[in-house]
Amino acid sequence: MKVAKRRRRESKTDYLARRNMLKSGKPRLVFRKTNKYITAQYIVSKEAQDEVKMGISSKNLMKYGWPKENVGGLKSLTASYFTGLLIGKMIQNKKLDTPLVDFGMLKTIHKNKLFAFIKGLKDSGLKIKCDEEALPEEGRLKGEHLKNKINFDEIKSKIEAI
Repeated sequence: MKVAKRRRRESKTDYLARRNMLKSGKPRLVFRKTNKYITAQYIVSKEAQDEVKMGISSKNLMKYGWPKENVGGLKSLTASYFTGLLIGKMIQNKKLDTPLVDFGMLKTIHKNKLFAFIKGLKDSGLKIKCDEEALPEEGRLKGEHLKNKINFDEIKSKIEAI
């Protein structure tokens, strides 16, 4: 009987998806959620050796006007959108190739943080293919459903000024 690889047993790596992404020869934009933050990394692979060219966390949003009383919201849908917008602007400013988006083993449920991240990438000007029905509504991106309101337009204008 064949035993699956350790990272597959731990639900950390989908080897088939990784192999297909590596075969394409394109860079990857890796999206991950932690207990406190949203992280994104631009990764280039050569001979299955990954090299991180740049990476950011939603903690970087504090520099762009994210309210200090909403530090606990740095893993929210709005923070995910702004993280995508920020790394998308950074990719364009450094004139890097458009990457493939890598969600790893995260579940892709429509209108959640993953698709808010993609909406941020699309709004930054990157050519990412995604069904419009899967993206969250503008009201949820702006945080209208939250108790502590976020000045969405101010943060967005600061990020777009990069």
